[in-house]
Amino acid sequence: MKKNTIVMLGGFIIAGAIVFLLMAATPGSSGVELTLKDLLASQEQHKDDFVTVEGLLIEDSIKWNADKIELKFDVKDNEGNVMHVVHNGVRPDNFSEGVITILQGAPTGKNTFVAETVKTRCPSKYEGEDMKNYDPEKHKDKLNKKPSSEE
Repeated sequence: MKKNTIVMLGGFIIAGAIVFLLMAATPGSSGVELTLKDLLASQEQHKDDFVTVEGLLIEDSIKWNADKIELKFDVKDNEGNVMHVVHNGVRPDNFSEGVITILQGAPTGKNTFVAETVKTRCPSKYEGEDMKNYDPEKHKDKLNKKPSSEE
């Protein structure tokens, strides 16, 4: 074999190995993102899929077992659909009523989801007001005021 052929063949093998490793290392990228309502309606269809779903945490439903490192809780959507969640892992820091939970895992049974990861987003109370109601005149003094170190 010629030297150029061996180098090209080696390059293709290395490139193929890199692509394979990237695909194997990112199972979430091949998953399905569904709304809570859609997931509850098609649980059986997605039981073998890696699913991402989000819902509002129902604080009264939280059951934390520190010995087993097991977290059980319920989430709901704006239409009142409820799903039970089981997570074998640590409890997120800001786990309280009104927190939006982002779950990744798989549905296992009737309205039950086993989450591999549980992430939270800040509740809407931390979001800013709608910009269409913003009055710049109200904040003009604050915008034009110099910091106390410059006075």
